[in-house]
Amino acid sequence: MQLLGFNLKKISAERSPNFKRGPINTNIDFKDVTEEKIEFLKDLEAIKVSFSFIVNYSDPEDKQLNHGQISLEGDVSLSMDKEEAKDILKSWKKKEVSEKFRIPLFNYIIMKCSTKALSMEDELNLPTHMSFPTMRKDTPVQTTNKDQ
Repeated sequence: MQLLGFNLKKISAERSPNFKRGPINTNIDFKDVTEEKIEFLKDLEAIKVSFSFIVNYSDPEDKQLNHGQISLEGDVSLSMDKEEAKDILKSWKKKEVSEKFRIPLFNYIIMKCSTKALSMEDELNLPTHMSFPTMRKDTPVQTTNKDQ
């Protein structure tokens, strides 16, 4: 499976005026999986996966209320051998996606969409939906010198 393209079709971000920090939930959903016709692919097939990536900022007292949301929708185009494409399209008819296909695709969508979401979170002064690495001061390690 090879990546051919990534396109965002919709970007939306909002913050409630009475924002309260609460749980942050991220969700990725496949909306559709379709065959895509691409002329230059000879022995391979192309598949287009439509997705949504949503970050919800829930109210701390009422988890049903959202105090903010970032929403991205787009498509990922992939090339693969004909048999693999046939299997994916067949399983999608039952709204199922194999783990072998889903996990790498989720990871790619997370990588691409999280960077956009982080930028929007900064602009709207929302907490980040993922944690950043932090540096800490190390405590000194005591060493012994055997030559003394």
